[in-house]
Amino acid sequence: MIDFDLNRMLFTLKPDEHDVKTVTKILTAHPEVKFVSLTGVDMGNHNTDEKIPIKTFIEDMAHILWDGVQTDGSSVALPTIAYLSNARVDILPDSDVNWYVEYNYSNIDYATGLPTGTLRIPSFLRHNGDTMVGSRIYLRKTVKRFCKYLMQELKEHPYVFEYIGGVDSAEEIDEILLTNATELEFWVKTPDDRADRDQLSIAQELKEQYWKRVTGPVATAMEQTIEILEHYGFGIEMGHKEVGGVKAKMGNSGVFDHIMEQLEIDWKYSDPMQAADNESQIKDIIRDVFRMNGLEVSFLAKPMYGVAGSGEHTHFGVAARLRDGKMVNLFEPSDKENAFMSPVGFGALMGILKNYETLDPIVAPTHDSFERLKPGYEAPVCVVTSLGVDHKTPSRNRTILVGLVRDLKNPMSTRFELRSPCPHTNTYLMIGATYLTMLHGIRAVLAAGKVPDELEASISKRYGEEDFYFDTYREYRSEKNVYTEYTREEREKLFGVPPANVWQNFRCWFDEPERIDLITDGDPTGKRIIESYSAQMIGKWSMEYHDRYLPNAMDVIRRCVKIHGDDATDYDLKNWEAVSQLKSRIGREELGRDSMLMQAKKAIEAENWEELSRLELEIGEAIEDLRQAYSKYKRNIF
Repeated sequence: MIDFDLNRMLFTLKPDEHDVKTVTKILTAHPEVKFVSLTGVDMGNHNTDEKIPIKTFIEDMAHILWDGVQTDGSSVALPTIAYLSNARVDILPDSDVNWYVEYNYSNIDYATGLPTGTLRIPSFLRHNGDTMVGSRIYLRKTVKRFCKYLMQELKEHPYVFEYIGGVDSAEEIDEILLTNATELEFWVKTPDDRADRDQLSIAQELKEQYWKRVTGPVATAMEQTIEILEHYGFGIEMGHKEVGGVKAKMGNSGVFDHIMEQLEIDWKYSDPMQAADNESQIKDIIRDVFRMNGLEVSFLAKPMYGVAGSGEHTHFGVAARLRDGKMVNLFEPSDKENAFMSPVGFGALMGILKNYETLDPIVAPTHDSFERLKPGYEAPVCVVTSLGVDHKTPSRNRTILVGLVRDLKNPMSTRFELRSPCPHTNTYLMIGATYLTMLHGIRAVLAAGKVPDELEASISKRYGEEDFYFDTYREYRSEKNVYTEYTREEREKLFGVPPANVWQNFRCWFDEPERIDLITDGDPTGKRIIESYSAQMIGKWSMEYHDRYLPNAMDVIRRCVKIHGDDATDYDLKNWEAVSQLKSRIGREELGRDSMLMQAKKAIEAENWEELSRLELEIGEAIEDLRQAYSKYKRNIF
């Protein structure tokens, strides 16, 4: 329950308020804000969160804002960069973005009657006093490179302005502006509840929860979250129920005590850095407000196997501010009645599609993210786009990887929606890397002098047709439902075989190092950051599999217990025998034979990632076979 006055609280300090005098004045007027935290983002997508008392911060503010604070780099996820013997890392405030106050709603300040606040300052990380590292600096550098080189391309290929609506030459452009927004999906439940997978699956198939009215504590938490987010100025567009979940149950006390629902919250676009910072801050606020209402929130991509996962669709736009102040969308064609996009727009989309395998390790870096990317759950599994059935009919194909979003009445709306990211994707790295894949395509298109008709033909090419940019034996566009209109074999032939787990995803960076060059544009610092990220995520994959997924697999085995009695039929005995054999093969040790789980442990100890990758897939299939076999066995036991 919100029983304090939100209007008395401080929520946001904008960039023009970040000088020492103004910050001191504002913080002095808000005694509920008692701490400051400089928030850097490491290669594990973790935020630093040290608590500096307000008095200390104000006394030393000039120094902190200029030179940051030191932290122990060995506790920050920067593998291949910061070691125990070389662990100095400084956290440097970013004065060009919004600073937000985060509140602890469980700690009410006695003097003010308001929750205790912490001013969170998004920050960069610096190693050894001279090298900028971490996720935020990667995004800042890639955005600058994209804008710089796009401007060069526009100047070198002036033909393109014949096909861009609203601008006639590069000389009219004052600045390139990038815009991004994310759509955040998440699951909410009462603590310790475990929902029936079959009921969740049925509710999903029947669309029983999608866009339904929220009720009870979920409605309260959703409404309070939106109200609080509005005070920050995020520009919330809507909150609604998503496809996953089951109807909440009310206990004897009149309180809902069995909640399992999927929700989504959307907000307005920002520049790339602000968009990534906003997403990180909004997640924390959602957690805090729902927890205040006795609910737990999960941002896992696939918190429950067999039901819808949570995505984080990310939108990408490229615009130009002209010298006269006018804004122009560089993706928008001059003839929107007869073309989907300008050559810049086509090139950007083609760059994502051609280079998606290079981008994918950032988009889907964890076991959990791969669990979400399964056919039939509205998550993209094919590298394919949709433009629309014709130039006047915007596409709403929800089965593709990246789609063109258009509104014929609003030229500034033309953008791309990448549907594969999830809430645990490192948005800083993902946005930066995506723009560099877009730059790769734009360079190729403009160098070839291609026009919209030719580019539409390229992106619509058939399997076996040669193209100036795309692979001959691939297709890249479909206006069909890729889950139902193609078999698995057809999808893999036309759109490529998707990686099945983390190692298969990252292996392309090891087999083809030039892929890392593409998403760093040759920048040595960017390459160090990406290599550090790769080491971090492969280490996380193997450790998480050893410490979480193998024990979870054993828990599944142990829960599959014998429940039949003497009245069991031959059918029951046969079903139980199938369960027993699967349990033994997966988890039981025998003389001279390792179980599948033990083989995986040994592969991790030997750092044999190829073997671990193979075993992970086999164990996953075997565990699902066991679940189905046990479900079949239980159904016939009275």
